Amino acid sequence: MEKNGRKTKKSSIIIFIVYLLIIGTLSCLTYNNYKEYKELNKKNIIWKENNKKLNVEYTEKIKETETLKEDIKKYDDIDKTIENTKKEVFDLAKKVEEKITKKETNYKIAYITFDDGPYELTDNVLEVLKQKKVKATFFTIGAGKTSCIDNRSKDCTETYKKIVDNGHTIANHTYSHAIFNGLYSSSNNFINDISKQEDLIYSKTGIKTNIIRFPGGSSTAKNIKDEIIQKLRDKGYGWVDWTAEDGDGKYIASNEQAWNTFTRTVNDDIEVILFHDYNRITYSILPDAIDYLEKNNYIILPLFYESKMINK
Repeated sequence: MEKNGRKTKKSSIIIFIVYLLIIGTLSCLTYNNYKEYKELNKKNIIWKENNKKLNVEYTEKIKETETLKEDIKKYDDIDKTIENTKKEVFDLAKKVEEKITKKETNYKIAYITFDDGPYELTDNVLEVLKQKKVKATFFTIGAGKTSCIDNRSKDCTETYKKIVDNGHTIANHTYSHAIFNGLYSSSNNFINDISKQEDLIYSKTGIKTNIIRFPGGSSTAKNIKDEIIQKLRDKGYGWVDWTAEDGDGKYIASNEQAWNTFTRTVNDDIEVILFHDYNRITYSILPDAIDYLEKNNYIILPLFYESKMINK
């Protein structure tokens, strides 16, 4: 009996010790898990705070861009745009460009441009732009404009002043546009043609433009392109090609064809859109094109020298 009692007592002690070991192990595991939980919870709190901070910063940037857009909108109804007012608008536009480049906003920019005018049809184009409260850029030429090609009884050079008075950017597309008749025979010929158109624009508007577009695009200048660009820099000019179009520089058979080309080529955050103000198909789709751009979050602006789209 005594031996059995000792065995029972010894077994109880062993069980108790094992129990204590189990409890101790579980306590250590629980404590370690608790420490890990506290650490994870701490990291989670920090992550939430950082995320909250980022959300606040993002919201502020969106609000700032909204404010910039509203500030730009204030100038939409100004017909007589003086240089100081234009500078304010362009300063705001530059800020929007920077935000778009840094992906800080969902807004985009479209620069609508018209080449080869003015024509009599340009007046109709200006009316559409006025009704839509949109400013554009007109790359003008001088040859043959004292008598409008589409109305010989009208002096189209008088439209230069109307373009400027309506707040649009007037730009240089050379005087002659003579792509196949000596314009690109030398860099001097090209620069002389630019200077001639510069003088005409100034005489009609009092504006000295500093933006040009190469007739046919900059690639048309071929092996004298670099030489021309250097001379343009010396004269304080920047130049621009285009990133989207409706195809009206060539033959387009229908509104549908023009529309399909336009919507297919408009896909960048900042677009320079090529139209021609002699083309009646472009004129007919212009209101819808403006609506399309605005529905797709584009702010429509006139080009300015400081824009990132202007090569300097």
